[in-house]
Amino acid sequence: MIGLLQRVTGASVAVAENEVARIGSGLLVLVAVEHDDTSAEAGRLLERLLNYRVFADAEGRMNLSVTDVNGGLLLVPQFTLAADTKKGLRPGFSTAAPPEEGRRLFEEFLGLARQRFPGVQAGRFGAHMRVSLVNDGPVTFWIQASRHRA
Repeated sequence: MIGLLQRVTGASVAVAENEVARIGSGLLVLVAVEHDDTSAEAGRLLERLLNYRVFADAEGRMNLSVTDVNGGLLLVPQFTLAADTKKGLRPGFSTAAPPEEGRRLFEEFLGLARQRFPGVQAGRFGAHMRVSLVNDGPVTFWIQASRHRA
């Protein structure tokens, strides 16, 4: 699984002009499920997201996690992160999980997140979403949890 983590001062998701999710200061994470991902990768990615230290401590160093600062967490499914872009001018999606499997594992991931962290918000799998954010820093990290790459 892939998570593109962005530290934000605020973020929201709208579907068909209706807002479906909103957070204040915290993390917006775009999430992609890859072809061979399992529950183990979902758990590992969540553990890393909740504990990744990207917020400033008293000395201004990135030493605090979203859990430490009690920030918001907005998870947005985005299969295009799993695209193969190594050659050509058009992305290939053979590395992304099939839609049914991607939905199942994203929903499992979301359920785990809601059990572990209060107030988790989410985009809608398979929907055309408008994602708005104010990236704080900017601070953006690519985190991959897979059997193939740690």
